[in-house]
Amino acid sequence: VDLAVQFGAILQKPKKNRNMLRHGLVGIVLGGTLTITAPSIAQPKFDHDYSTYALILSQFVVDDRVDYSRLADNHDSLDTVVQELSTVSKLTFSAWSREKRLAYWINAYNLFTLRTIVDHYPIQGSWFSLYPRNSIQQIDGAWDTTTWKAGGQTVTLDEIEHDILRPTFNEPLLHFAINCAAVSCPPLRNEPYRADTLKIQLTDSTRKTLEKTNWLRLHDDTLYLTAILDWFGEDFVSHFGHTVSANRAERDRALLGLVATYGPREIASLAHTGTPRIRFLKYDWTLNDISER
Repeated sequence: VDLAVQFGAILQKPKKNRNMLRHGLVGIVLGGTLTITAPSIAQPKFDHDYSTYALILSQFVVDDRVDYSRLADNHDSLDTVVQELSTVSKLTFSAWSREKRLAYWINAYNLFTLRTIVDHYPIQGSWFSLYPRNSIQQIDGAWDTTTWKAGGQTVTLDEIEHDILRPTFNEPLLHFAINCAAVSCPPLRNEPYRADTLKIQLTDSTRKTLEKTNWLRLHDDTLYLTAILDWFGEDFVSHFGHTVSANRAERDRALLGLVATYGPREIASLAHTGTPRIRFLKYDWTLNDISER
């Protein structure tokens, strides 16, 4: 009787529990007690090669620019990758290596930025704004309001950069990897970042970015650096603050150390002396659209 009562009670529970019972829960009777054992539910294996995303980047990123017009016509492919990133639970994510987690967040930031642009393309902002009409700055809430699901949580672009990437990983070279869809941003690679090649990719992105005159140039005895290194210069102190021996402010010494390590040879040699003055370039927020060339 007790067994019948217990079994009847189970059948009277909410419908979703009855469905679970129909779809494979195993009932085992032990000493008059019905024991329910749930099968483990395996989460789909995450593709750390980012195969679909790799195809998108290889097709639509050309010479450091993005073909947003064609990408907008292939919106579904972006949706597929956004969905793939959203399936990762906190538990799964926490078990990954540092390199896998860092690559994931860099790719997520760049992917969500692409999706933001495509969702508003062509951008036709106000003529009265301080920014170019086609700039991501013309999209309300692009960084601090629009949310995305990634790593088992809901985040904005600002939160990915300032609450996750910068404080968690202490990797200053990420500033050469995340792309904010502007001409003065570091170039978007035409391949995803991957855990097994992450160090090589970050180094390569840093060197290639510092070869560009909108990021680094030398005039007389003055180094002109991107405004990003003005905004986030403190992030480089722990890694590059002692590369150059000079009686300089801590941040300036770190930036000289960065250039001495990754800059073009002639400029790197001068930076290593610790003598150049530092100035910062105006930031160009024009969309990094291939049609803008």
